[in-house]
Order: sequence, then C-alpha cells, then structure tokens
Amino acid sequence: MSVRSEKIWNYIILTVMALIVLWPVATFIAAALSPDRAGRPSADLQWGNFATAWTSAEFARSMTVTLTITVVVVVVGTVLALLGGYAFGILGVVGDRVLFPVILLGMMISLEAIIVPLYYQFRSLGLTDNLLGVILIHVGMGVPFGVFWMRAAFRALPRGIFESAEMDGAGPLRMLWSIAVPNLMPAVYTFILLSFMWTWNDYFLSLVFLHGDNQTATVALGVFQGKHVTQINLMAAGGLIVAAPVLILYVIFQRKFISGMLAGAIKE
Repeated sequence: MSVRSEKIWNYIILTVMALIVLWPVATFIAAALSPDRAGRPSADLQWGNFATAWTSAEFARSMTVTLTITVVVVVVGTVLALLGGYAFGILGVVGDRVLFPVILLGMMISLEAIIVPLYYQFRSLGLTDNLLGVILIHVGMGVPFGVFWMRAAFRALPRGIFESAEMDGAGPLRMLWSIAVPNLMPAVYTFILLSFMWTWNDYFLSLVFLHGDNQTATVALGVFQGKHVTQINLMAAGGLIVAAPVLILYVIFQRKFISGMLAGAIKE
C-alpha cells in the first residue's frame, strides 16, 4: 500500500469514528433545541428551552455553589499536589518508600465504602450541609492522585537543572516555582482539568452532604429531570447547561490537556 493510499484510508477511518462519536452529541443538542416535548428533531429551533430550564431548575444558585466548591478544590488540590509531587519526586522524603504507598491507598478507597462513617463523623463536627465539608472530602480524595501524577512529572525532568540551580544558591521553593513548575505546565493543566471535571460532575457526595440552598448543579439537574421526566427537550437543555463549563474548558485547553497526558505517559 502506498503512502498516499494509507493516508486516505486513515482519513476515512478517522472520519467514520468521528461521526460515530459525534452523532449522539448532535442528537442530544437537537433534542435540547426541539419544540417537541419528546425531543424529536425539528427545523424550528427552540432556544427558549435553555432559558426555561435555567429558570425552572434555579441553576443560577446551584451553579454558583458548584463553581465555589470546584474552584477552591482545584486551587488547594493543585498546590498540595505540586508540593507533594516535588517532595517525593525531587527532594526525597525520609521514609518515602513507606509514605508514598500509604498516600496511594487513598486512590484505592471507594467513596461508597466510607460514605456512612464519613457522614456521621462530619455531622459530629458540624460539617454536613456545609461547603467546607464537601471541599475537604474532595481535596482528600483528589490529592493522592495529584501527588502520584505530579511525582511522575517531576521525575521526568532532568536532574541536572536542579543541581545547577542548587549550586547557584537557589532554595527548594525557588527551584519549585521558578524552574520546575514552568517546565511542567502541561501536566499541571491536565491535573487542573481532571480535578475540575471530577469535582464539577460530582453527584453522590453532594446529594448526601448538601441540601436546600447548598444544592449543587448536578443535584439540581437530577431534581429538575424528576419534575420534567416527560419533557425530553427541557431535560436535554438542562443537561447541556450543566455540562457546558467542562466542555468549554476542555475546548480551550485541549492541546495542553493532550500534551499533558502524553507527558504523563513518560516512564520514570
């Protein structure tokens, strides 16, 4: 097979795969814009479905709550992941062969397995129906992966740049923020996007710990869909509203996300 024929077949296969992936998305968007309650596609696009869903589900309040939780979790989690990854990957922590596997245990614990004792413990501390409680849980669950991810990224950097900086009198924090972090931005962006997505899309934790005015967007969407179970067009519009922030961020940082994932595949 010639190179030209191979390229043609590659484009054909990729086009077919893209259509397979995008067809459900296009169908979902068509349902959200449909004037028909059953969500059947129509040439008469009903953009008012989004306004109706936004008002009826009170997304303004719930998305503000979700955005607050997500931003705090992403900022705190990213800083802790960088510090932990730097400590284990570059500085060398005393007893790291024991401590690092202990941290990785946090990635293996299922939320469903600990949700009941966690709820009663947080209730005794007054952290149920409280944004701080949910933030602490998200940070605690995300940091083990963040440390694992950033440790691998730090260890992929040449050791020589840190030795040279140390000889020039740079301290550990100076080496971290001035040398390491600028070289690890793709990995940092990837972790930020993953953390944002996981926190924004959380449903189970928010359903258990938050109620009333502290309701998150995913829980509000579930309540809204329960009230409009026969109105497929409004349900689809509500789903798109909640998914929009994650989709927008991914589109903006798509190249950085892909380069970060490829960088994360480099062996230590």
